[in-house]
Amino acid sequence: RNAFLCFFFHFAILKSLQEEPVEGFRITLVEESDLYNWEVAIFGPPNTLYEGGYFKAHIKFPIDYPYSPPTFRFLTKMWHPNIYENGDVCISILHPPVDDPQSGELPSERWNPTQNVRTILLSVISLLNEPNTFSPANVDASVMFRKWRDSKGKDKEYAEIIRKQVMSTKADAERDGVKVPTTLAEYCIQTKVPSHDSSSDLLYDDLYDDDIEEEEDDEDEAEASGIGNEMAGDCFGNEDDSGNEES
Repeated sequence: RNAFLCFFFHFAILKSLQEEPVEGFRITLVEESDLYNWEVAIFGPPNTLYEGGYFKAHIKFPIDYPYSPPTFRFLTKMWHPNIYENGDVCISILHPPVDDPQSGELPSERWNPTQNVRTILLSVISLLNEPNTFSPANVDASVMFRKWRDSKGKDKEYAEIIRKQVMSTKADAERDGVKVPTTLAEYCIQTKVPSHDSSSDLLYDDLYDDDIEEEEDDEDEAEASGIGNEMAGDCFGNEDDSGNEES
């Protein structure tokens, strides 16, 4: 019975994502028969080093989701302070909700069942442009990022690596028949998935709901989690936040 409920829950998630607007990313099933493994393609946010990028990743849901967090691993090669060499993302929102004083994270910063695919992807998108260099997963990338940031862009080594990564993703986008948005206007456009699509076709998640009341709840949740950046502010209204909490 529990297995059936989990299956139904995941099917409902996919169905809801299929019927919602597109913005910032797309989602497909890795295999039609497996609702627990999703492939995500994230579009690089405009006005950042990642603009024009098409970055693929896997989200794998545990059997007891949403009580335990999914895992998020980039398939695209990423050079980033908070992404391990194997593509695993190190971010508080994906850490189990346990009290671990040695981690430097508060329990409130970790996963809880109210989180969803949208908050995960918002966190990851924000992470790209706002790394946490205090406890990096990639020390060399962290040092390089700080040099670039502190020199106000004069030290170009970090930016040049990201530029090459972005360029290398264009072939994937062309192969998948995807036009990657390169302007803020394109990035924030809403479109609907055709109604004839099945759960095994392209599935999309939006970065906000049309319902104003739900949007306000999401903004409160994002502020509490430290999620957001300039791009997010432009798409979802001006938000003043302090960035991500990763480890």
